[in-house]
Amino acid sequence: MGESLLKRIQDTVIKYADIISSVINVDVEIVDNKLNRIAGTGCYKGKNNEDISNQGYVYKYVLNTGEYKIVERPGKDELCKECDFKHKCVELMQICTPIIFNNIIIGVIGLICFNDDQKKAVLKNINSHLQFINQISEFISTKIYEDLENERNEKFTEILEHIIDTLGKGIIALNENNHIVLINNMASKVLNIENSSLGKKVNIEYFGNYSSSEDTFRVTVDGKEIKLNGELIPVYPMLHNFDKIFIFSEEKKHVITNNKSKTVNNTINIDNIIGESAPMTLLKDRIKKIAKSNSTVFITGESGTGKEVIARAIHAESDRNHKPFIAINCAAIPESLLESELFGYIRGAFSGANPNGRIGKFELANEGVIFLDEIGDMPLYLQVKILRVLQERKLVRIGSNQLIDLDIRVIAATNKDIPDLIKENKFREDLYYRLNVIPLELPPLRERENDVEIIATRLLDRYNFQLGKNVNGIDRDVLEIFRHYSWPGNIRELENTIEFMVNLVDYGGTLTSDTIPSAIIKSVFIKDKEEVFKEVVKEDIKEDYIKSLKEIELDYINKVIDIYGHDTKGKQEAAKKLGIGIATLYRKIGENR
Repeated sequence: MGESLLKRIQDTVIKYADIISSVINVDVEIVDNKLNRIAGTGCYKGKNNEDISNQGYVYKYVLNTGEYKIVERPGKDELCKECDFKHKCVELMQICTPIIFNNIIIGVIGLICFNDDQKKAVLKNINSHLQFINQISEFISTKIYEDLENERNEKFTEILEHIIDTLGKGIIALNENNHIVLINNMASKVLNIENSSLGKKVNIEYFGNYSSSEDTFRVTVDGKEIKLNGELIPVYPMLHNFDKIFIFSEEKKHVITNNKSKTVNNTINIDNIIGESAPMTLLKDRIKKIAKSNSTVFITGESGTGKEVIARAIHAESDRNHKPFIAINCAAIPESLLESELFGYIRGAFSGANPNGRIGKFELANEGVIFLDEIGDMPLYLQVKILRVLQERKLVRIGSNQLIDLDIRVIAATNKDIPDLIKENKFREDLYYRLNVIPLELPPLRERENDVEIIATRLLDRYNFQLGKNVNGIDRDVLEIFRHYSWPGNIRELENTIEFMVNLVDYGGTLTSDTIPSAIIKSVFIKDKEEVFKEVVKEDIKEDYIKSLKEIELDYINKVIDIYGHDTKGKQEAAKKLGIGIATLYRKIGENR
């Protein structure tokens, strides 16, 4: 048989006995349901844990009935007839009250008077004394409940620790101050910290999403930073001891020790904005001026102009650069999932949801920057919620009614014409004005032709590194073709083009015109052909002379040969690009000699 419930909290019971005695000025005895003395004052002090079953007949009555009992003549009362001390009882009065826990009588509080003054004082205030000891009885029951609850939590934690140590993932449970409450063996191994490091502070910040199933987080502990794929789950108030649980896979994505990177640094700052043209110089100056502000930024520009690079540069130059940068593409996420991605949800918020709930991107970006890319594709009903967040800086998870305070800077971007969308009732005008506090317009690459060579050269260095190549440079004829191309896909298209060309070049070679994608060549030649005809027409009007089609054709063929070279190889490539045989090429240029 285990120890009694009162015995479990004996130290607390002793304190309550002393309180009662000092307030009412009588001796106090508290016994458990086995009639063992748990606490005593006066003549009972120092006699704890004694068995009083051969004398505690009044206590037995209270334990059996659950009723309080007042005995004004101890030794002579009916309940005392079997007591061994009934003829030599020194007590003058006894008041007994039950201690009840979960509807079970677990003990008795006894007040004992040993002189007439005590007896008179107690009888005079009998009702208030009964209320007082009933209150103490409830306090004791509450303490027992807390003790059992703590024990249950400890056992639950032990079981949980055992379970998570058998799983194939790292798990860290944190309290509201981001201190470790629980950590399993794998997490200790990956983070290189001891299992005994409970209470250690861990910062977990959202870093991005690179797969459909897991997000990437930046985890910082003991000055070390590790990027891990995982899931951050809010668990309060379901688990009172925990605020959130981080579950992650073992693979390390990125490690930094003492601020020195062991891999390529992925931070994007203003130095990553490549370009020396007038519009880009102006743009970089503006970024430096507005970076430290908290005002909302609205970036517009064609697709592929690098809007996210600009947003990350603003974050890097701001006072929030040590806080999260959360990017979400509003056009890439299905409309049915976008709301939960942005605002998160609690457990059981809707069918099909993660049973543990999910933290949304706005909450993950707290104290940092959230980048809402392609916001022009956001559905109208969500635009209302975004507007409310921008106005109130608060959000509510789906299925919850708890407001969460936000301290974030919002940067939005789109390649759409928002004023046109407003006219078509596809975008809220009030949201547009709320977003368009600091407008930044990115110029297309065709308006930055002086930057094309600089960007292409920088991209060559990048893909040399990524693809393990050693391409030595870019031929001038390639850069000339690039200069004439309109780049409808902007920088993204140029990136893809350089990567394609580097893949085709042998180790130690150079990027030549024969590695340029055919679509670019055709586009440039069509453009050049149109320009030739314009020049011919212009000149002929002035000179009153019209060239023949053969002469125009020869001009164009010679221009292509100028690009690819006048040697045999160059003419072969020119014929290929023109869609004619080499013999036909020689015939056409020979006919006009």
